[in-house]
Amino acid sequence: MANMPNSEPCASPLELFNSIATQGELVRSLKAGNASKDEIDSAVKMLLSLKMSYKAAMGEDYKADCPPGNPAPTSNHGPDAAEAEEDFVDPWTVQTSSAKGIDYDKLIVRFGSSKIDKELINRIERATGQRPHRFLRRGIFFSHRDMNQVLDAYENKKPFYLYTGRGPSSEAMHVGHLIPFIFTKWLQDVFNVPLVIQMTDDEKYLWKDLTLDQAYGYAVENAKDIIACGFDINKTFIFSDLDYMGMSSGFYKNVVKIQKHVTFNQVKGIFGFTDSDSIGKISFPAIQAAPSFSNSFPQIFQDRTDIQCLIPCAIDQDPYFRMTRDVAPRIGYPKPALLHSTFFPALQGAQTKMSASDPNSSIFLTDTAKQIKTKVNKHAFSGGRDTIEEHRQFGGNCDVDVSFMYLTFFLEDDDKLEQIRKDYTSGAMLTGELKKVLIEVLQPLIAEHQARRKEVTDEIAKEFMTPRELSFDFQ
Repeated sequence: MANMPNSEPCASPLELFNSIATQGELVRSLKAGNASKDEIDSAVKMLLSLKMSYKAAMGEDYKADCPPGNPAPTSNHGPDAAEAEEDFVDPWTVQTSSAKGIDYDKLIVRFGSSKIDKELINRIERATGQRPHRFLRRGIFFSHRDMNQVLDAYENKKPFYLYTGRGPSSEAMHVGHLIPFIFTKWLQDVFNVPLVIQMTDDEKYLWKDLTLDQAYGYAVENAKDIIACGFDINKTFIFSDLDYMGMSSGFYKNVVKIQKHVTFNQVKGIFGFTDSDSIGKISFPAIQAAPSFSNSFPQIFQDRTDIQCLIPCAIDQDPYFRMTRDVAPRIGYPKPALLHSTFFPALQGAQTKMSASDPNSSIFLTDTAKQIKTKVNKHAFSGGRDTIEEHRQFGGNCDVDVSFMYLTFFLEDDDKLEQIRKDYTSGAMLTGELKKVLIEVLQPLIAEHQARRKEVTDEIAKEFMTPRELSFDFQ
């Protein structure tokens, strides 16, 4: 049946819950529309089968007003189960009690995505003829949905495009915000494809205490930091939702199509919205979903609807795109593929969240060399021992040491990183020495970013943000 919700294999309880809600709507509309008995019977059969799958997964019957929340893994065995409950991830909150950070293997199981394994990394290398980015080599981008499909298309000279975004909640961006953009820039270079970057200033206006003008101002300022990552102006369109949605009928039409196919029950289940949330928040997910479809950008792709989208993002954004992937086949579009990154740890340790309002929780893109040095020395959580003697004897713990974690993100040389890991773990290298290495990596990185950012004038930002044709090879 054309309207069958597309249940993904081994769907999570949340996806099953959403599929049941969708299928229930379908059954009601078939009955209301006097459809044939066969059609109604077939839809009802499907609904019952989904409810049985849900009961098998959850151990209880489906209740329409009771979504499974942020579902924990279904195997509840002893201490592991309690530990899994402690990690909480959604687009607004990331919580863990472990100093090592979120357990990403468990998150993959919970979100129903696939691990980026050696085989996939080798395939990316073969397809592009380039050495895989350090984020792939080191498992910083660790999970995916349908990346093999994108590579199939690419190898057959079929087109795809990249889509990522940023929620501009303040003028200040920190090094953690650069992670998706550093990787997206690499993807744009090695695959030579167009890229759209969504600045969700409308979202920040709805969620934060900002005026519309402030939100838009932050979008433009953040866009300058993004442009400073080195994106190709001929292949990159950066847009503010507040600006673009009013001038693009293609974009707005897709927003409305998505809104029609997602119920209030579903968004409550996926995003945890309540009856007291504004209707702006409730309808926002459709706006973040719309760039996943190529005809949202008629100036770039004309009215083509068949160009697949690849979305590199942090894994907390995945709920938006699980929803998008559920809706896509029902409105006749290809499902977007995704590459998920881990979270960038705060200086105080992987179990605390970085906050743009706490200047000491991260290294900001505006920090001076002196500020970087002070922050790392004073605030970076250490995996070292209490005394030098103990450290020499027992060694440090790289799994919880923030300076070492930061080096895995920013030090390009694999051999040097491995040597540091061995020396710190054995006790040959002290915490102060490890911090010194990090400071020497971060200072030039930030200084070079600031120099490139200075070159980005208002005119250049405006050019990137003007809807226009982009140059790309595919027909």
